[in-house]
Amino acid sequence: MLASDFGTGQVLWSMVWFFLFFIWIWILITVFADIFRSHDLGGFAKALWVIFVILVPYLGVFIYLIARGHKMHEHAAEAMQAQDAAAQEYIRQAAGTTKSPADEIARLAELKDKGTITDAEFQSLKAKALSS
Repeated sequence: MLASDFGTGQVLWSMVWFFLFFIWIWILITVFADIFRSHDLGGFAKALWVIFVILVPYLGVFIYLIARGHKMHEHAAEAMQAQDAAAQEYIRQAAGTTKSPADEIARLAELKDKGTITDAEFQSLKAKALSS
């Protein structure tokens, strides 16, 4: 088949099928990633889901999305929160703003000795430093 034989409709249909195939691959990757990151599934259950999705892909993915779709959202939210916390911690470490409670209390004691803060402010800031 020559390229000149392709009409506008054939190109459009080819693009639609390509994007549907791409979406299908993306759904499979998402389902497999969720199966393997699920902490609430045991190894045997994970193996059964993987085998089911491989042997009967369309039905397996459809049933997985119905049975565990709500868990997929929870797992994604947990992963995002963990990633955000790790990024925030990295930013704090890179910026040098990570201080231990002992360092913070020593700094507050220094401020109190200089008279910058009162004893009541020292106590409240000390409690705040110890709680974080």
